[in-house]
Amino acid sequence: MSSPPQPSTDPFDVIAIGRSGVDIYPLQTGVGLDEVDTFGKFLGGSAANVAVAAARLGNRTALISGTGDDPFGRFVRDELARLGVDNRYVGIHGRYPTPVTFCEIFPPDDFPLYFYRKPSAPDLQIEAGDIDADAVRTARLFWSTLTGLSEEPSRSAHFAAWAARARTPLTVLDLDYRPMFWADPAAAGEQAVRALGQVTVAVGNREECEIAVGETVPHRAADALLDLGVELAIVKQGPRGVLGKTRHSSVTVAPNDVDVVNGLGAGDAFGGSLIHGLLRNWPLEKTLRYANAAGAIVASRLECSTAMPTAAEVAELAEQSAVEAVNV
Repeated sequence: MSSPPQPSTDPFDVIAIGRSGVDIYPLQTGVGLDEVDTFGKFLGGSAANVAVAAARLGNRTALISGTGDDPFGRFVRDELARLGVDNRYVGIHGRYPTPVTFCEIFPPDDFPLYFYRKPSAPDLQIEAGDIDADAVRTARLFWSTLTGLSEEPSRSAHFAAWAARARTPLTVLDLDYRPMFWADPAAAGEQAVRALGQVTVAVGNREECEIAVGETVPHRAADALLDLGVELAIVKQGPRGVLGKTRHSSVTVAPNDVDVVNGLGAGDAFGGSLIHGLLRNWPLEKTLRYANAAGAIVASRLECSTAMPTAAEVAELAEQSAVEAVNV
């Protein structure tokens, strides 16, 4: 680990914890990696992308993560700063290299990912002692992902952060399930149940909800998440839109129709806009409508982190969209 980070003096709007790395995306679409000649290099990792998306919308944002002591690590830390994310909590680890992820792009719905993170990655080497408890406690919103629970010491670091947070409102868990990071689905499900007792908001797609609570039917999945103690459950349903549910109401918002270029990163853009709406205490329907719009914008672009939309871009699409909201 590098030298201890300087403590935060002013509360952050957002602190995210989790994956960061380098995305190597082909600049040719519709062909396999074996046929691609040219690639682009971008900041990647779900937590890093969400942090960038939230910062692009005007929120003071920091990331807790790790990189290798290598040129790609320097790129990740510099690119975070360039894109408006405070990188003081991104540690430098000498044992493992900065992870690299390749993808193939077959629009509209096939985007295979190839993770180079074995036997581990620096972002999974975050330790409990690396957590700035005061910063986590005072942040207006704390964002985490299920992937961070797949290994120690990252798992213990997450629970240390949640202990400092003490279930303060706007403590969010993204059920971001990546099977290659887990021994089996049951192991991921066990950690998801433990984590859901520490957070107030949960967000995931139907498959991720099945891992976490054994349900794929959206309303049942949302109810199961609420039964585990969260205050807001968000279930993404792909072409059927997104469901947001609390103990007292539910809203379903239709998706946006766009020409998909690369679906990777759309969920992270959704997350950044979700953060933005939650911090502003928008009505749930507006929050989800804007999050859908942000995700659609990124799906229509090639890259992820550098494709995150501005507030004006999100508002333009969200307000022109036909929205079907169902309140129960």
